Parts: sequence; C-alpha cells; structure tokens
Amino acid sequence: MGPIYLFDVASSQAQWLSLRQATISSNVANANTPGYQAKDIESFSKLLDGKLIPVAVTSPMHIASGTAANPGETREKDSWDIVHSGNSVSLEQEMLKAGDVNRDYSLNTAIVKSFQRMFMSSTKG
Repeated sequence: MGPIYLFDVASSQAQWLSLRQATISSNVANANTPGYQAKDIESFSKLLDGKLIPVAVTSPMHIASGTAANPGETREKDSWDIVHSGNSVSLEQEMLKAGDVNRDYSLNTAIVKSFQRMFMSSTKG
C-alpha cells in the first residue's frame, strides 16, 4: 500500500488555522492601537495550490508538481471601516473570521477521525 497524504494535508490545514487564529487574536488585541492595520494570511486554497505534494510518477507524460509556499506570510486586509485614528480593525469582522476558523478546525478534525476509523477497520479485518 502506498503512502497516504490526507494526514499531511490535514496537518497543514491545522497549522494554517493556528496561524490564522494567531493573526486574528493579534488584530483583536490591537483594536484600539492608533494606526494599526488589520492583517490576515493567504487562503489555504492558495497555499495548497502552491504546496509541493509528492505524486507517484508512473509515466514520463505526467505533469510535475509545484513548489512549496510560505504559510506564515501575512498581508494587510481590507477592513470594513477605518476609524479616525487610522485603525482598520473591525471586531465584528474578526469575530466572523474566528468563527470560520472554529468551523474549519471542527470539520478538519471530523474528517481525520473518520479516515482514521476507516483506516483502522481496514487493517483489522
């Protein structure tokens, strides 16, 4: 049986979710800091598009895989509103993003648990 990369992808997404949650919490912590610009990290789909995922090459006609991406790269995000002090953090927007992180983490965990149960049942019998 060949290697299974689902766990690698799930682990990468968990690391990405951790980085995104840290960025969100940093934005919330600086909500009253004058001139602070809200930040966010690149989407996981962009990270996954550029990530090197090993592929078994069984024919010389196969396409080569891409290069690795930096999951820690942050970028300034357009905010809903900018206050007089120049701060662009919207607490409502940050809470929505935190809810998205929670939902994605729960889904990631459920998929890994299901796959692990399926994998264990196939090896037992």
